Amino acid sequence: MLRLALAGARTIVDMSYARHFLDFQGSAIPSAMQKLVVTRLRPNFREAVTLLRDCPVPLPGDGDLLVRNRFVGVNASDINCSAGRYNPSGKTPLDLGFEGVGEVVGFGHSASARYTVGQAVAYMAPGSFAEYTVVPASVATPVPFVKPEYLTLLVSGTTAYISLKELGGLSEGKKVLVTAAAGGTGQFAVQLAHKAKCHVIGTCSSDEKCAFLKSVGCDRPINYNTESVGAVLNQEYPQGVDVVYESVGGAMFDLAVEALAVKGRLIVIGFISGYQTPTGLLPVKARALPAKLLRKSASVQGFFLHHYHSKCREAMDHLLKMYAGGELLCEVDLGERSAEGRFTGLQSVFRAVDYMYMGKNTGKIVVELPHSVNSKL
Repeated sequence: MLRLALAGARTIVDMSYARHFLDFQGSAIPSAMQKLVVTRLRPNFREAVTLLRDCPVPLPGDGDLLVRNRFVGVNASDINCSAGRYNPSGKTPLDLGFEGVGEVVGFGHSASARYTVGQAVAYMAPGSFAEYTVVPASVATPVPFVKPEYLTLLVSGTTAYISLKELGGLSEGKKVLVTAAAGGTGQFAVQLAHKAKCHVIGTCSSDEKCAFLKSVGCDRPINYNTESVGAVLNQEYPQGVDVVYESVGGAMFDLAVEALAVKGRLIVIGFISGYQTPTGLLPVKARALPAKLLRKSASVQGFFLHHYHSKCREAMDHLLKMYAGGELLCEVDLGERSAEGRFTGLQSVFRAVDYMYMGKNTGKIVVELPHSVNSKL
């Protein structure tokens, strides 16, 4: 029987397909939605990005889910996307956002074998800065509830878990330096190194963040606004550090290289200090780098999560078990401490990005997308 659509809602005519494209709790899927798109390639997020208010809600293909987003994650690399650094074609518009948590409200035929309408899922897929996102069922992870804590594990948690497992060589007694340690991914690097019985050093920007780091297992937090990171490392760790989890770049990268122990490993997972510049980079002392590494038999290696896609499922499953068992804290920052309050609605993504680049967040920055007033979703 053909269901009549509410005003402004989509009528599904092909009923052979409609039985696999269901509405959650009897509420109509609207015909239009809001989303953020890059309209000009700029490292200034506000200049690059536009909130579109009348976009068609996408339809899922055979193996896809349609997810109504409840929480979306803000990442430092959102600016790399707005600047076109991940899009060699240079064409706009570009969808934005890497990750979300929400409810399944529709799916294609083959996806119906594994998912049900109303099921909570977390996912890593492009285009999450939207009210609805089509997500390949193969990359979605079922979760018990729609909670922002699950979102923290997607990009930030898996980056820490996979990079330290594959490249870190962690073992008991090793000294591990985590830069931006109180941030979205730093919090997980600290906890995972602590659980490996390493001695953990973490840099951050405030005494409040130092207290947070101590609470999650950091042995020596360093507030770089009140202490010299270089002096602390030289005086307290004269033999150097064995592993560095580095996401800041620029001068912090140089300090980390100097602090490497013999056979030390520096893992570059980002360089946020340069993302807002035209080139995306701040200068480092690269000219002397080969000699410094040779002198210590040390190494610097990059880590880009996209290249480890095949390991993300196992990593996510492991982190979910740790969280469920109370072995992992997933700190969420929804902006309650920001000047204008909680990050609610897609328009607040702009504030959330500013908040991140001012170094205000503790944990993962998350934006909540409220229920539509015209929908039970």
